Amino acid sequence: MLGPFHYAFVQRGLLEVLLLSVGAGLLGTWIVLRGLAFYSHAVATAAFPGLVIADGLGLSAPVGAFAAAIVFAVGVERLARDRRSAYDSTTALVLVGALALGVILASDVFHSGANVETLLFGSLLLIGHGDLVLAALASALALAAGWVLGRRWLALGFDAESARALGVRSPIVDAVLLGLIALGVVASLSAVGALLATALFVVPAATVRLLSDRLILLQVGSIALVAVEGAVGLWLSVETNTPPGAAIAVVAGAVFAAVVAARPVLARVGPHRLAALASVLLVALAGCGGGSGSGGGGLAVVATTTQIGDWARQVGGPDISVHQILQPNTDPHEYEPRPKDVEATAGAKLVFENGDELDKWMDKVVSEAGGSPTVVVLGQSVPVRLPGDTSGPETSRVDPHWWHDPRNAEAAVRAIGAALARADPTHRLGYERRATAYIGKLKALDRGIADCIDGVPPDERKLVTDHDAFGYFARRYGIDVVGAVIPSQTTQAQPSAGAIARLIALIRREHVKAVFPEHSLSPRLAQTVAHETGASAGYSLYGDTLGPAGSPGATYIGMERANADAMVRGFTGRAHGCRFGGGG
Repeated sequence: MLGPFHYAFVQRGLLEVLLLSVGAGLLGTWIVLRGLAFYSHAVATAAFPGLVIADGLGLSAPVGAFAAAIVFAVGVERLARDRRSAYDSTTALVLVGALALGVILASDVFHSGANVETLLFGSLLLIGHGDLVLAALASALALAAGWVLGRRWLALGFDAESARALGVRSPIVDAVLLGLIALGVVASLSAVGALLATALFVVPAATVRLLSDRLILLQVGSIALVAVEGAVGLWLSVETNTPPGAAIAVVAGAVFAAVVAARPVLARVGPHRLAALASVLLVALAGCGGGSGSGGGGLAVVATTTQIGDWARQVGGPDISVHQILQPNTDPHEYEPRPKDVEATAGAKLVFENGDELDKWMDKVVSEAGGSPTVVVLGQSVPVRLPGDTSGPETSRVDPHWWHDPRNAEAAVRAIGAALARADPTHRLGYERRATAYIGKLKALDRGIADCIDGVPPDERKLVTDHDAFGYFARRYGIDVVGAVIPSQTTQAQPSAGAIARLIALIRREHVKAVFPEHSLSPRLAQTVAHETGASAGYSLYGDTLGPAGSPGATYIGMERANADAMVRGFTGRAHGCRFGGGG
């Protein structure tokens, strides 16, 4: 069955692959013949500073990426023009400068992770009209330029001196090729991402090159193989719920390895039949895939975060089926939508979001899924608000981590209960009963944390965390937030050496006893800061997400109890923290 291709978002992804296949196949042929594989990979990576600038200034990401790619292409062409250094060495030289600039811009200028994760790793599931137009334009220009300049590219690649003697002297010929590769790679960023561009532009052409030396067969075979591998990779990404760019790269690598192993047989088959065989394989694989229907009964609900998923299950009970997008110990700031998330949203009746830019990617998921769910932004219903992040140009109106104040959690649970009752009046009494019972537990949680924190002298309640996610918790319970290793309310920001040095000095001056890593982030930087200051780093917190099943933070109530216990132990250096009664 070709079930995954029934979805509109998958069809758009397939169209993107087919449009890209012409340009990627043609340019891939020249990349392989001219030895430009490293350049094609590097130009995608070198687009990073353009992505950062475009995102920081609110411009179109492809425009910024293409501008950076063109600057990179021009730099490589000019440095290599005199032939005293090869393309590989000049590419490496310019690439180092581009990456250094991107890192500086991201960390020290824009203080941003800049929304580049999708463009670094690709997301065929979120292809828009502009992406399709850009892919078509890149392929059309590659086709036209190959028709006009193909002989010159071939001559320069195999015997540059003889080609110049025959009159092929203009540097524009090579510059056009480098520029087209840059445009094609940028057009593929939304599909496979900067880090996986070679899956479209190099690997298929290199595979066909194993079977034939004839230019026309190389070009036609490469185009067909890009299209088939892209389609198979897209189908595989839906069936396995993996990122499409990575799935396409795996398929391309597997085909290349298989061709190498079976080269004697495939050489007799020829590249003109290879695409047909691959098409048959695609249909066979799809037939084995099985359906992708939704599981479970009850009202279909999508929850973006782990906290919201827990609340929805507590209130909905057996009357709802919850698809939770974020999983335990994952970072909402770096989330990339997966195929099953888009499928679930397409069939959902209700979508519960956090709001306040934390899960802003969900707007795109809802719009692309093609369904008509009611979207409830829980952050709009909470009573306690704190100022947003002002550490960089991407300021938020409010701090998005509102759930760390149990009073806000109570308001969110009420909103969930009301939304479920409106969507499913038959089970209204059950929703109301479970919401009321759970709110009682939240009130008890609030009292228990307050009693425990009150046992710590106020001048010892000094909090340093991985990133600035505990403002609500600190304000509710009288805790002084001294600083954060990542001085931002998003984990995408990167701390500079100067910021770390200032934090170390502040920790020493304030006599902070503990630095608290977070379970969902690498603890190494927090541990380094603690080591430099003599503070402890042995107590971890649950910041953006709940913990996995079986951990103390597997539920919202368990998470906040564990956080309070860890803070008290860290503040006081005691072996005992908070003791709570009742279940979580």
